[in-house]
Amino acid sequence: MAVIGAGRVGAVLGAALAAAGHRVVGAYAVSDASRERAAALLPGVPLDGIPELIAQADLAVLAVPDDALAGLVTGVATTTGWPVGQLVLHTSGRVGTSVLAPARAQHALPLALHPAMTFSGTAMDLDRLRDCVFGSTCDPELRPIAEALVLDMGGEVVWVAESDRAAYHCALAHGANHLVTLIAQAMELLRSGLGIDTPNRVLAPLVTAALDNALRLGDTALTGPVARGDVGTVETHLRELDRLSPEIRRTYVAMARATALRALDDGRLAPVAAAALLHTLADQEPRP
Repeated sequence: MAVIGAGRVGAVLGAALAAAGHRVVGAYAVSDASRERAAALLPGVPLDGIPELIAQADLAVLAVPDDALAGLVTGVATTTGWPVGQLVLHTSGRVGTSVLAPARAQHALPLALHPAMTFSGTAMDLDRLRDCVFGSTCDPELRPIAEALVLDMGGEVVWVAESDRAAYHCALAHGANHLVTLIAQAMELLRSGLGIDTPNRVLAPLVTAALDNALRLGDTALTGPVARGDVGTVETHLRELDRLSPEIRRTYVAMARATALRALDDGRLAPVAAAALLHTLADQEPRP
């Protein structure tokens, strides 16, 4: 196995597969951070160039940025070529195996296995992989191989059609990345606006419970002033955000509108209450 890209994802997946008995013939790492990560997670594994690694590996793990993936696959195909029968696995969530078409044309075996997890690039991630689902796309005859590799890393497979790959990735990015933005903004208000030194301690019990409830119950877990149709409270929030952070106010308005519309659609918010809320939230810009 060769790890092409010893970033946060590649180094961790390489270490997980090595722990399961796969021999790592080498890794490709450019930055100092990647080299240090490879040394920590793949000790003793030599660093080498991409052509040299591809030539000697039975499994190539391509853990490079999404925008670099197509160029890498095409570049190998037009220079040294992909070995016949080699497993070529990429970790991008955005695309399936179509991006590996140049490798497939040279009789390599394409797999798209995306771990639905955020990575720190440390050994701590190896434990997290045990609860990780991999969004997986491959030819039907390769599914047993994909399942075996995911099981070796401690994860679980969910099959994603090639045509659904972008929507799958959008759902994950929307849920995880925007969650970070929301929590960071809430901590900013508590720290900068109120002078609370440990905003994470204030928020942790609340947001942990909210996330757990949302994952179990969906929309029915929603509480708070928007779900209750409490226009006065929302107006108070907007006045405070005018004063404290116009930027966060815009996020609040967007999320409150989305919440009100979902609550209206499933009947938890009466049309009259929803209309009053949406009227209050219609002014997108902070007041002077």
